[in-house]
Amino acid sequence: MEAWNAWFAAVEAWQPVVALRGSTWAYPLVSWLHLLGIALLFGTIAVVDLRLAGGLLQLDDAALQRTLVPLSLAGFVLAALSGLLLFAPAAREYLSNPWFAAKLALIAAAALNALALHLASRRRRRRSPDPHRTSRHGRLAGVLSLGLWATVMLAGRMLAFG
Repeated sequence: MEAWNAWFAAVEAWQPVVALRGSTWAYPLVSWLHLLGIALLFGTIAVVDLRLAGGLLQLDDAALQRTLVPLSLAGFVLAALSGLLLFAPAAREYLSNPWFAAKLALIAAAALNALALHLASRRRRRRSPDPHRTSRHGRLAGVLSLGLWATVMLAGRMLAFG
């Protein structure tokens, strides 16, 4: 554990991280980018998940997959990269906060849910010619995804203000 503590202390002392922490504008801008990434991720994935859960049936599933899933991934990448920059100036403090561990665990669970859904939908497309049919597992995955991402945001707010 001491080795990790020393490593994260070195991250916090790294000159670009010190400059980020000391800048009047950089840290707030990175925080703003983090919020934009979260908004893009959750805003797009919520529509996909609601469609999976059996709602928004008037929306074309294939079009949603083609357009919104890549936007969700872009939002995730933006949130993750900016999140790393927000983490670096206070790495040891975040690591000791149980909300940080909860947030990472929830993100991992949401990612595993998305991967399982992706793999299941590939198998289903090979078996079923009806692209509008949502399986019970798909509905469950959509509801689970909505809950997981909403809870990730709660953990993030608790991390910042709790």
